Amino acid sequence: MGISRRSFIKNTSALGALAAFPTIIPSTVFGKNGNTPPSDRVNIGLIGCGNRSGAAMDYKKYEKSQVVAVCDPIRERRLIRKKEYDNCADFNDFRDLIASKDVDAVHISTSDHWHVPIALAAAKAGKDMYTEKPLGISIEQDIAARAIVDKYKRIFQYGAQQRSQVQVRMGIELVLNGHIGDVKEIYVWAPHGESGGSGIPVIPIPDGYDYDLWLGPAPKAPFSYDRCLHQSGRNAIFHIYDYAIGFMAGWGAHPMDMLQWWADNADLKTIPTHYEGYGEIGIGGLFNTLTNWDVTCTYENGIKMRFMDDQTASRLNLHPGVEPYHGTLFVGTKGWVKVKRAGWKVSDEKLYRLGKNPGSKRLKVSTNQRYNFIDSVISRKQPVDNLHSAVRSDIICHLSDICIREGKPITWDAEKETIVANSKAAKRMHRPMREPWTLL
Repeated sequence: MGISRRSFIKNTSALGALAAFPTIIPSTVFGKNGNTPPSDRVNIGLIGCGNRSGAAMDYKKYEKSQVVAVCDPIRERRLIRKKEYDNCADFNDFRDLIASKDVDAVHISTSDHWHVPIALAAAKAGKDMYTEKPLGISIEQDIAARAIVDKYKRIFQYGAQQRSQVQVRMGIELVLNGHIGDVKEIYVWAPHGESGGSGIPVIPIPDGYDYDLWLGPAPKAPFSYDRCLHQSGRNAIFHIYDYAIGFMAGWGAHPMDMLQWWADNADLKTIPTHYEGYGEIGIGGLFNTLTNWDVTCTYENGIKMRFMDDQTASRLNLHPGVEPYHGTLFVGTKGWVKVKRAGWKVSDEKLYRLGKNPGSKRLKVSTNQRYNFIDSVISRKQPVDNLHSAVRSDIICHLSDICIREGKPITWDAEKETIVANSKAAKRMHRPMREPWTLL
């Protein structure tokens, strides 16, 4: 395990004793030659050791941080990560990791239904947190996370990494500085969901798999391959409503976050207030989240944002800036700009040349989401992808999902933060949690 700040301070007397002898101490201990001493590094606890946890390797590469503990209720997964991080401490239960005094901050890369409950526990324990997208599996969870993190004054970084990509920042800055005129329409699209899957046959729980803790606040369910062991690129757990709301948020969080980065800086005080659309939900199999969707979300000022999956976007043959997979497209009175993970496109080649100097409205600069988080933990300034922005973009995804599940338009009261004039839809803002887990 790396040396914690606390352990380092305790050991300074021992170093003083060594100074009386002609012992050679490596310069790295004192931070010379550009190295940060272990006592000054941010100690990270990695919670969730599945596929997404690989991003935490950045902490090992960055001289200001180190991973000192890993946690996962699946023993095999956490031991693989433990070895990658120099045989650091390992825990089965996240509560034990959070209680460790050696941990300054946590990186939460669990399945979606655990994001907010663990974030709440981390905040109460005084830990800062990097939380993978999406945020919560209900609007109630999103609001609870914001309240607790604010109460305990924690640093929170959202894991929608496009805010640390230069082409995304430059594209949005072009829009903010009026280079496409007034924004009239916005298109947001993400990969479609999956149907199918099976809860049978029920199979034995493998040795070293703490299934009850894996389920946590989710309902009890039989152990099956598709529910618990499926590890493809389109991981099954993202398409089971007990644990997620599907790719609408699981992947939609990325292009929606790019939209919200613009909205936060474009004087849009609220998220869209009216939602109307349609979609398809997986029926008959284990996977029961939205497979396809097309929702028109309208802001108070009349701007319309159309949120859909990639297959729907392809079939509709919309604006030339819309192409398969994912993206965020801003259409203005003078042109358009599209941003996505793999690059950006503009309606006029001249706009590319303006990217480096778009005007006075500029966005926070970051080139690595994890590095930005560490720097923020040290400076105590909120990072590029803060929790308040994450809550707004995540709620848009939830409202879109609820609109489709209800089969009728819904209205959002931004001041009261609730769905109005539809009590049945409003109930969907809440998800029951299996005892003893709560949001308190």
